[in-house]
Amino acid sequence: MDVEVELSRIIINETSDQQIIVLKERNGNRAFPIVIGIVEIFAIDRRLKGIKPPRPMTHDLLATVIESLGATIERIVIDDLRSHTFYAKIHLHVDGRSVVIDSRPSDAIALCAAINAPIFVSEHVFDQTSQ
Repeated sequence: MDVEVELSRIIINETSDQQIIVLKERNGNRAFPIVIGIVEIFAIDRRLKGIKPPRPMTHDLLATVIESLGATIERIVIDDLRSHTFYAKIHLHVDGRSVVIDSRPSDAIALCAAINAPIFVSEHVFDQTSQ
């Protein structure tokens, strides 16, 4: 089962390449951090603040390509945690069928921030993060 989450916090440390976002259960109390790169954190932060870059960032480009091909992003799912690494899938709808694309969570979340798509976490990932 997948649980809808939202970005609860963005922690930017400009002196480090490792940044932190916190995902929180939309209708609950569970939350966990994910370490992501500085490029992705700035892309997410700018988008959430409504700052549009003068030229498309990679995540904006990907969103435009997906849309131009007639597909829509239904959601992303952070669906696994192995050896302290999170895994995600981007769920697309195109030509009446579902397509699932493997992705780094940071890229998937930045893409969702670009188009305002929902983010989900598999229940077993929440279980693993609370151990």
